[in-house]
Amino acid sequence: MDNTFRTSVGPLDPVNGMPHDATKTPNHAAASPSSAGPTTTAPTPGAFPAKRAGSLTPGGSISKSELSSMAGSIASKLDQYLEGSNGANSLHRQDRGSSDSTLTSNSLSSSNVAKYLGGANGDQNHTRNGSINGDYAHGSSSSTNGELDEDTALANNLAAISLAAQKISDIYLEPKPKKSAPDGHQVTNEHFEPEKHFYPRVLNAQIHPMVGYFFSLGNERIIARYMHLNPQTNEDVLRKCLNYVPKHFQWAGKYIVFRSLVVITLSSDLFNVTTASGHRQMIIVETNSCPSGQKSMPLLSESDEHGGYRLVLESAFKDMIDNADKALGGLAVVYDKNLMEAGGYAASLAEVMKEKVWLVEFYEYDQDPPVKWIDRVMYIRDEKKEWHSVRACFRYVTQKPWNRFPLYTKTIVMNQTVACLAGGRNKMMAAKAYEFFNAELADSGLHVRVPETINNVTKNEIPLWLDGMGGHAVVKVPYSNAGQGVYTITNKQELQEFMDTPQHYDKYIVQSLVGNASWSSMTRHGKFYHVGTIPNKKNNTFVTDLRMMVAGNKDGFRPICIYARRARKPLIRHLEDDPATTSWEMLGTNLSVKSPSGEWSTEAARLLLMDRKDFNQLGLGVDDMIDAYIQTVLSVIAIDKMCQRLMVATGEGEEQRFDMELFKALNPDSVLWQEVLQ
Repeated sequence: MDNTFRTSVGPLDPVNGMPHDATKTPNHAAASPSSAGPTTTAPTPGAFPAKRAGSLTPGGSISKSELSSMAGSIASKLDQYLEGSNGANSLHRQDRGSSDSTLTSNSLSSSNVAKYLGGANGDQNHTRNGSINGDYAHGSSSSTNGELDEDTALANNLAAISLAAQKISDIYLEPKPKKSAPDGHQVTNEHFEPEKHFYPRVLNAQIHPMVGYFFSLGNERIIARYMHLNPQTNEDVLRKCLNYVPKHFQWAGKYIVFRSLVVITLSSDLFNVTTASGHRQMIIVETNSCPSGQKSMPLLSESDEHGGYRLVLESAFKDMIDNADKALGGLAVVYDKNLMEAGGYAASLAEVMKEKVWLVEFYEYDQDPPVKWIDRVMYIRDEKKEWHSVRACFRYVTQKPWNRFPLYTKTIVMNQTVACLAGGRNKMMAAKAYEFFNAELADSGLHVRVPETINNVTKNEIPLWLDGMGGHAVVKVPYSNAGQGVYTITNKQELQEFMDTPQHYDKYIVQSLVGNASWSSMTRHGKFYHVGTIPNKKNNTFVTDLRMMVAGNKDGFRPICIYARRARKPLIRHLEDDPATTSWEMLGTNLSVKSPSGEWSTEAARLLLMDRKDFNQLGLGVDDMIDAYIQTVLSVIAIDKMCQRLMVATGEGEEQRFDMELFKALNPDSVLWQEVLQ
């Protein structure tokens, strides 16, 4: 057990929109626009106690028996709590629709612990120490043969804590949805039917001429235009960024299967913001390693019905497949949501590679999944219950992919799990990645623009940081996506609702809130607020975001598709104008909706296409799209470089391993560590 507090990389240059670390507490007086800036001082409420003798760090003076006694005391208190609230807990469980754990009606005595553990642990304790009669919940370790050894006593007391935690989790946390996916099946190029892989609105949409023009520019013309408008930018650095070749490795265990020449496909979600003085710019909200978007993009060419599906596969995946070991098996697309796009990729891959492709669902809580790994090779189960090996997999698994995909695979996977851990599905690491890359870009006139960000925040610290931002902020669970785990907070009620919501992880990030001019977060650069849509006939302006998908290969980056999303309700000038409207209704743009049963649906009515009808509502021009493209490329490079930092050489040729110690230092969340290591 390690309670050593790891300091992070420290405060960063706010001019470049880089994040802070939660090891620093905000100076509330800094919220005033006249302040020179917040002073980064240590928290005063004793959030981080000084290290003392007898700490639990390795090499500390505490003994195993003392630690066992402490664990027994904790288990006892948890047991008393559960016994004292048994009736209320039972009702609460019924409301949740969950069932009691094995020890629901029993105390956490040693005998119950041993009975619950059963098998190896329980039998082992009986074999070594005879019948267990002592009550570990009270720190006792007696047996018919005398005192238990320290290891056994400690193990049983820790087991009691674990069981109590599981019981409390069953009571208060949402039950995990248990879904069973159908077996995999093969698709061919004949399975691609546009109506199955594009929204109906998209099938009849005509690309807006301005959007089509942007896609025709090419990187050199984009560089020329950007330099004309931003002469302070270093042209050589900008060109290197747009021509950047991803260095991420696809590898498995001890064996390098394929060194990536051309692999990366990501997207960024951006806000079009402005200041009170009218300075407009695009800022990065988050970057996604398994982005959606193809089903929302009108065709750039009517002659290519596959559209962006084919473009992604030919730009970023085909070269990987060509270098794969064909003896390993076939090709596959694996997904956990969004069948419309996953099926489109599978049928397009069959067209590009001229062979059948497996299409299979892989859910997080599937008790009998149709996908398994043997010696780092993926296998897919077909409808006849036969297993087939896979040489290359297009991964469309978005929810915690690290608990279903190993870090090292012989089967080529795009994108690899490390891309998600390094920032593609990890907002905490993404903030670090932007921070490091912005340091590299210093004096170039380029930087990744992000909201003011505080990392590694515990739940109890959040009200402090909220006060430091003027009472308005966004709290995010770092590892969620699709709009899950994002909380916009503008008043005490929204804060209390967040504080009362059970959470799975230990750490959060807090970001400045971009709202309307009168209710955005106060940052060291003043307030940024949404440009929003052109007012409709009712003079309502809606918040929108813009998703820009890019792909990188040996020729550099290129844009793939763009779409926008708007919030449910229009912005109001002052929050008190309509107290019944929540901030999320005005600011939340994500279209995905997750039901209590775990099913996903989409509110497609809020989708804004890049066609002649919707695009005009956004008030965007070619220069705005160029800015969004460059910001997306910079954010993707930052995450790719973080992948490289996490992949360290073993000293044996080009073999590499995942640097877990560095990852723990940068992302000090023990719950996530356990998910990665399981």
